[in-house]
Amino acid sequence: KEIKVPDEIPGQTYDFESKGVEGWTTVDGQWTVEDMAGAPSGKRVLVQRAVKNDFNVIVAPPGPYSDVDVSMKFKPMSGREDASGGIVCRVNDGKYYVIRANALEDNFRLYAYDRGRRQLASARVKVPALGQWHSLRVVAVGDHIQGWLNGALLLDHRDARFQSGRVGL
Repeated sequence: KEIKVPDEIPGQTYDFESKGVEGWTTVDGQWTVEDMAGAPSGKRVLVQRAVKNDFNVIVAPPGPYSDVDVSMKFKPMSGREDASGGIVCRVNDGKYYVIRANALEDNFRLYAYDRGRRQLASARVKVPALGQWHSLRVVAVGDHIQGWLNGALLLDHRDARFQSGRVGL
């Protein structure tokens, strides 16, 4: 059953068409806003270009949040070891949850990160195709976390270790 964020929580949209990554915090990676043909919401997208980092993360400006419903579209472009897209939530003091789909593996996973990554839940999926857009969504209400890939609920997990924080990619 789909969990929902309370109705009184205001929404926030990030638009890379008119604004870059000003106000965002780069944890690791090489993040830029670039023009891309076929972008799902216009012409400009956020792109991560680093190839030697383990975990590339960028965090949005406001927060902290406890209950969240975050969605985005991603297009894995290339990679030899990893080509993934993901959402981080409850980012606080270097700790966070991350839900991600990897185009080089047949998995969709939820991790807790605290000076190292710990897998909490995993689903086997058809590999998200390189060069194609995919939708990703995470809903976290209290200790209940759900992960959606291309509109399908694939992960439904409970974990109470992180209560609130910022969101990002």
